[in-house]
Amino acid sequence: MKNASYEIRPSGAALVTIDMEGGAVNVMNDAFLTMFDEVLDRLEAERATLSGVIVTSGKSTFVAGGDIAKILQLREQGPDAGFAFVQSLKAQLRRLETLGVPVVAALNGSALGGGLELALAAHRRISVEDPKTQFGFPEVGLGLLPGGGGIVRSVRMLGLMKALPLLTEGRKLGPAQALEAGLIDEIVTDKHALIERAEAWIADKPESVKPWDKKGFVIPGGDMFAPANAGAVAMFPSMIFKKTKGLLPAAERILTVAAESTQVGFDSACDLESRAFAELLMTPAAENLIRTMFLQMNEINAGASRPSDFERCKVRTIGVLGAGMMGRGIAYSAAISGLKVFLKDISLEAAEKGKDYSRGLLDKAVERGKRTTEDRDATLALITPTAEMADLADCDLVVEAVFEDVALKHSITREVESVLGPDAVVATNTSTLPISMLAEASGQPDKFIGLHFFSPVDKMHIVEIICGNKTSPDTLALAFDFVQSIRKTPIIVNDSRGFFTSRVFSVFADEGDRLLRDGVNPVIIENLARQIGMPVGPLAIQDEVMMDMLLRSFETNRALDEQLGDNYASTYEVCGEFCDMMSSIGRPGRSAGAGFYDYDENGSKTLWPGLKERFGGDTKLPLDDIRDRLLFRMVVEAARCLDEGVVANVRDGNVGSILAFGFPVHTGGVFQFIDSRGVDAFIMRASELAEAYGPRFQMPKDFQSTLDRASASKLKEPA
Repeated sequence: MKNASYEIRPSGAALVTIDMEGGAVNVMNDAFLTMFDEVLDRLEAERATLSGVIVTSGKSTFVAGGDIAKILQLREQGPDAGFAFVQSLKAQLRRLETLGVPVVAALNGSALGGGLELALAAHRRISVEDPKTQFGFPEVGLGLLPGGGGIVRSVRMLGLMKALPLLTEGRKLGPAQALEAGLIDEIVTDKHALIERAEAWIADKPESVKPWDKKGFVIPGGDMFAPANAGAVAMFPSMIFKKTKGLLPAAERILTVAAESTQVGFDSACDLESRAFAELLMTPAAENLIRTMFLQMNEINAGASRPSDFERCKVRTIGVLGAGMMGRGIAYSAAISGLKVFLKDISLEAAEKGKDYSRGLLDKAVERGKRTTEDRDATLALITPTAEMADLADCDLVVEAVFEDVALKHSITREVESVLGPDAVVATNTSTLPISMLAEASGQPDKFIGLHFFSPVDKMHIVEIICGNKTSPDTLALAFDFVQSIRKTPIIVNDSRGFFTSRVFSVFADEGDRLLRDGVNPVIIENLARQIGMPVGPLAIQDEVMMDMLLRSFETNRALDEQLGDNYASTYEVCGEFCDMMSSIGRPGRSAGAGFYDYDENGSKTLWPGLKERFGGDTKLPLDDIRDRLLFRMVVEAARCLDEGVVANVRDGNVGSILAFGFPVHTGGVFQFIDSRGVDAFIMRASELAEAYGPRFQMPKDFQSTLDRASASKLKEPA
């Protein structure tokens, strides 16, 4: 039998081991359906002689779910194809659960999406105890819903209120959590015990009829109108909308199907689910999320942008220079990943204070039951505070995280290189200073690289790696591997003023300020920014970052412009002007209690009334123009970065824009937004904005060719 093995055990149970050819995991596609039909045909032919059925996997995981290539193919074929595919899968799972003999899913690894749907069709689910094993329905994160009966069965097993959070939030549960939630029935210590325990359960001759196939079955907790459910079901849409702004339809559709499924029989509920799957499949959000947050993210995680001629590097010990906001976060992220850290500051007291940040986070984790005291203590032991540069002598990598000052960074680089070994790499954490300029102080510029962390470091899952003009490929490879080792996503860019993320995000704030200067009501500016999918408005983000800090960055870049004969600061000059103005009147941002917003002691905020006095707010611009000015300004700047070679491929730009500064996820990122809208249509709209509001919206020439090259390219490795 192709893609699976079929064995009759001495106990009389049939052991079906799914092992799809040509891949590291089992995925559901046409080959899977063909294989499973053959398995079911044989099971049905032999059921009179079988004591039961055990379904397991020949891979390290159980079944990973739907084949993304197949899902995209279905999308191209249209909604009828999507409907037919999931109906075929449902029919197979229905044949399995109504086979007439007990069926056990022996879960030797993760079962996500369709894999979990297969497991739910079994009469018992036994999992191996493994911290890497996960169970859940992640489809909502791809703009889809479980299409193989996952909604219908989970609601009937767990009840509406317990199933909805798992379905609408895409939670992934470990074995113990899944057992508590009711998704699995039993945990065994190792893979060898799985089959033995499955056979023992079958030997007890358990019932092989699902509860919903029995007369009089009632869903746990009742239907959507039951007193315990009605209020929550009524509130769920507003809770979902608050998170999605109506831009990600999957969660709301899951809620609808889950609720309505309680009003009809099992088969009709499955039809509802299939139709909803087919509808979501055709939405732009689904394609954008699949292409960026699955395919392109997987490419990055697999090292597509990493120089390929170098073996994986194991960074064991790092030094962090500067125990301030960024340095302490870097030290924490490295320590919780098992790396030894020397955290240096100008005094031991300052370094100890930086370590206290990690202590505070770990103490909270212990209080919440996420870590043990032993684990906390072992992690803290990995961080050594110091005021002595010589303590960093044996580090594989040193990350300098001091103030954004070229002279200071030059001085620190010279000092640390004097104690490091010849193979050690020095990285600078900077958001805007040119790496090649900072590398001028290095005796080994080929071993010098930029690592742009984002604040707060412990919560932001991305690092922008910047290559200077002399950074070597092996240095880039080591930096890439280090970032992955601390469980963050690396994107790679080439040296430029503002790099990629800072350059693109700064124009969002700048465009918000330009709209304010144009007399647009700040309430409209902020609300429309959130309406298009940004986490916060452009005025609020300047308050959060603090305008006096933004002003220092602007002044530094303006000075660099004079030194280099450049004009980078002009890309966000209105933002610089406004930060200067607001700081000068004592309103630099949230930490000061006053910025574009007024802040109450309880944390609430309201827009500062003085904005109306200074800027009016009565100008009436088309709402579509305001939305597009905020969104297109970022995308056009990103397009210029791609055209100039700052970012070399669309995947790093797309993923970076979403993870680094919250570009609307439903768009799939800055470049997927162009592709989804259509390059010609996007350029036409950008030209309209340029004609009406200025050349900052003008796209680079022949951008289609640039986009085509970047869609398939690997990063050009630095010389």
